[in-house]
Amino acid sequence: VNMPNLMTHLKKVSEQKPQATYYNVDMLKYQVSAQGIQSTPLNLAVSWRCDPASTDLRIDYKYNTEAMTTPVALNNVQFLVPVDGGVTKLQPSAMGAVGAWGVPGPNPIAVLQDGGVGSLLARFQLSEGPSVPAPLAVQFTSEGSTLSSCDIELVGAGYRFSLIKKRFAAGKYLADN
Repeated sequence: VNMPNLMTHLKKVSEQKPQATYYNVDMLKYQVSAQGIQSTPLNLAVSWRCDPASTDLRIDYKYNTEAMTTPVALNNVQFLVPVDGGVTKLQPSAMGAVGAWGVPGPNPIAVLQDGGVGSLLARFQLSEGPSVPAPLAVQFTSEGSTLSSCDIELVGAGYRFSLIKKRFAAGKYLADN
């Protein structure tokens, strides 16, 4: 940590918010590239059945505790998938908005229950089918753990962290059939 830069930043923040009793400072942000299914917190399998009149989509998911340093819930999980072929009607099994599913259960989501295993099913009625299978995108956030085992500490007297927040979010997370 470059302490002179940190002190300059804290002085600037304190001048902007003199009434604040503490200040949050992002000390470290980084990206990791997950390699293989063992390093992803949500394992997925996607199945498509494309007919001229309809497309059936099945998403099987499994919560993977081994991917995190400390297993924590995944929040705001959404599955996003483009479906072509002139969708006229959608029959979902669990749906938050057209084309964007959320895993059923309370928030934070219930992937920690029932072994963290489940399926989402949907049938898309089409006017111009068949559809062409497309990659599924997944988004989620989590707090209280990391995927990298990265940690931070201050070396030297006179300084301390009052709070360290660990979080991660899915960036480019795609699943093919």
